[in-house]
Amino acid sequence: MLIKQPFDEFLKFEYDRVSETNLKVTLPIQPLFINSAGLVHGGIISTLADVAMGNIFKPDENQIQTVVTADLKVSFLKGAAGKCLMADAHLVKRGRTLNHTDCLIYNDQNQLVAKASGIFASI
Repeated sequence: MLIKQPFDEFLKFEYDRVSETNLKVTLPIQPLFINSAGLVHGGIISTLADVAMGNIFKPDENQIQTVVTADLKVSFLKGAAGKCLMADAHLVKRGRTLNHTDCLIYNDQNQLVAKASGIFASI
């Protein structure tokens, strides 16, 4: 189960839950996302990683999120362009309060364009 949020719908995210600890999110690239260098803006890529890692954690029975981002690190490896980006997020370690995640971001040619790690605090 995923929480439907207007921001996610605006970005047109497509979700694929692979397992309890793995979620893939596809982002269709829109002209609005392109910077003056002709590449996807880093903030869009960071948002994709954050959303993918945060949605590994299922909402509570009232459809309220159960974690918030405590730390996010994104490394950009290659300029991102094409028709879409795909985030492959994994839970690394679940803790009582802090949960560690990793995410790889690929372009539509299956080339790695960014990698991210996040710490999500249970609320």
